[in-house]
Amino acid sequence: MTDSIGLRRRHKALPGLTPAAWMLMAVPLAAAAAQAQTAPPFAQLYRDTQTAPRQVELDAQVDRAEGLALQARARPNPTFSVTTENVAGQTPYRGFDRSENTLQLNQPIEIGGKRSSRIAAGLAEVDAAVARTRDARLAYAYDLALAYGAAEIADRRIALAEDEVEKAGGDMRAALALVEAGKEARLRGLQAETEVNALQAVVETARAERIGAFARLAALAGQASGFDRLAEPLLGRLEAKGGYGPVDPMQTSPYLAAKAEQEAAERRLAAARRQAVPDVTVSVGVRRLEVDRANAVIAGISVPLPLFDRNRGNVNAAEADLRAAQARDTATLLNVQAEIAASLALNEAADLRVAAADRTLQTAEETYRLARLAYEAGKSPLLELLAARHGLGVARGVVLDSAAARLEARARLARLQGTTITGEPVQ
Repeated sequence: MTDSIGLRRRHKALPGLTPAAWMLMAVPLAAAAAQAQTAPPFAQLYRDTQTAPRQVELDAQVDRAEGLALQARARPNPTFSVTTENVAGQTPYRGFDRSENTLQLNQPIEIGGKRSSRIAAGLAEVDAAVARTRDARLAYAYDLALAYGAAEIADRRIALAEDEVEKAGGDMRAALALVEAGKEARLRGLQAETEVNALQAVVETARAERIGAFARLAALAGQASGFDRLAEPLLGRLEAKGGYGPVDPMQTSPYLAAKAEQEAAERRLAAARRQAVPDVTVSVGVRRLEVDRANAVIAGISVPLPLFDRNRGNVNAAEADLRAAQARDTATLLNVQAEIAASLALNEAADLRVAAADRTLQTAEETYRLARLAYEAGKSPLLELLAARHGLGVARGVVLDSAAARLEARARLARLQGTTITGEPVQ
């Protein structure tokens, strides 16, 4: 609908183009409209974005951690060896008559709790990846809500800009009528025409911004075909509430992610310390003694001497990682507490701002109505009418800005509460 209105208005603005030329220009617009889709309501859109690139990347991070945890359970592989001795030498070892052939199996055995500590570290990494993924999903829901709201605001800005053009056109016609009647100078008519042209440029800018807003929403949702309209407005669902909160800072996703990372760092440190314990290798095999025509069992055990490598460097690195994780845990808790306080205050202020903007709009609309009546009756100059209409446009912009501010405040609070902006829990 918006594109067809804009096409008709551009046709009026450029009368020199023939109908055939306008048909040629309309073909790509129609093709683009046919490919675009209607964005579903926000809650459904979020559920449909499980295959969006950002969501797939998050799933891959958890799968990676689970793969490493699975690998941590693996035991050392045995070594199978075959050796031949006392052959291809000088007499009497020139042939194979005096050879000794050994078939041997060597099995490294981890001691000191290495495997159990490695498994515990792997499971802790999975928990940390899940916690980080949930926090990232909430961040994605926040970004998606802002993009959805931005698309809706872009639509509303076009509607406001077109209404401004319509009102300015009415004022221009009234001014031109007074000019023709000799009650206004020609300068006033030119001023009114200039105002209309300037507002028409605002409309075109709003249309361009709308294209960008819908393109960003489609990209974030992982939709290659794009969106051209919204199935349900989001701003209208954000009504004022009596109070917000409370929000437990220790149950927020950023803190839970930081806590899980600290626990994973503790497990990695424990695994690094146990890694310094030497492994034992047990050997068992069979030796064939050709000179005696006999077989014999061989067995052995080997233990490396920890003279040079005691895994000290890895232990130091793991200790540093733990200190950093503990610092991040403390900093995250402080930041979350501050964010909660700020978010609660911003939501209350956003509701008051929206209410004040609505009252300002009502006043501006009445001011413009009275100014229009006074101008048409010849009781006020054109400048007062233009000023009143400009005030009305500013008031409408303030209403949209306050709605956008409330959207962002609600999205921030929802992220801290672990839900989407429409209240669905995020796992």
